[in-house]
Amino acid sequence: MIRLRPAVPGDAPLFRRWDQAPHVRAAKGEEDWGWETELARKPSWKEPLISELDGRPIGFVEIIDPAGDEEKYWGEVESGLRAVDIWIGEADCLGRGYGSEMMRQALARCFAAPEVTAVLVDPLAHNTRAHRFYLRMGFRFVEERTFGDDLCHVYSLERDYWAEPQNTLPL
Repeated sequence: MIRLRPAVPGDAPLFRRWDQAPHVRAAKGEEDWGWETELARKPSWKEPLISELDGRPIGFVEIIDPAGDEEKYWGEVESGLRAVDIWIGEADCLGRGYGSEMMRQALARCFAAPEVTAVLVDPLAHNTRAHRFYLRMGFRFVEERTFGDDLCHVYSLERDYWAEPQNTLPL
């Protein structure tokens, strides 16, 4: 069973190990997220989570309120949005449906707040596996955009579309 729990500073070594995995680097790029510092902070606009499979950490989910983000990664955006970062850290857990369950739980958390109208994701432009995943989950392509040095594809999932489960189709 997949469960999301808050990430804590003690998880930093695990994230550092995952950051070295080729599949994680392909998903998130080479950027150092400064885990030791980031996990010690508790800003109200960011929720870092560990995904556990029967108690074993297997992945990462982070939910961000981009309007409240003091770093302005998404720029100036309207309120009512959330952004999600997600990846499987353990290579033996890829392709087993765990990412889909992690995303379903993350979306449920996002849309539990009635003011949230849409969820954004920004996979790297070359990460076609992630693009297929987000389309399967019901996201729609919005634009190609550069964040820092990274060329990304921005996708959005509107609340109304998410609320209709028949809209998510296998690709």
